[in-house]
Amino acid sequence: MEHFKEALNRYADFTGRIRRQSYWMFILFYLLFAMLCGLIDSLLGEEIISSIYALALFIPSLSATTRRLHDTGRSGWWQLLYLLPVVGVLIVIVFCVLDSEKEHNQYGPCPK
Repeated sequence: MEHFKEALNRYADFTGRIRRQSYWMFILFYLLFAMLCGLIDSLLGEEIISSIYALALFIPSLSATTRRLHDTGRSGWWQLLYLLPVVGVLIVIVFCVLDSEKEHNQYGPCPK
């Protein structure tokens, strides 16, 4: 949960790097809360809660993914691959799964 809170606190920080564990823990809690919102929406018969949640966490998720890509030595602009159906999403996921660059890179020191 701490990783999720940290990502929300740095919601507009597109600089620096984030460790793989922190990123994936953020994604885990993001998805868990999204499922909870979906459950609430199904009980209410409206999709308002999950829509608000998705909008509220759009920028924080872009920020966290940008910092994760920075950790692998890539620009956050690689997220534009999301615009390519299936293949683009898979490529970004693979980049986010890769290990960190061990040394200081153009985005900052290694967070390990």
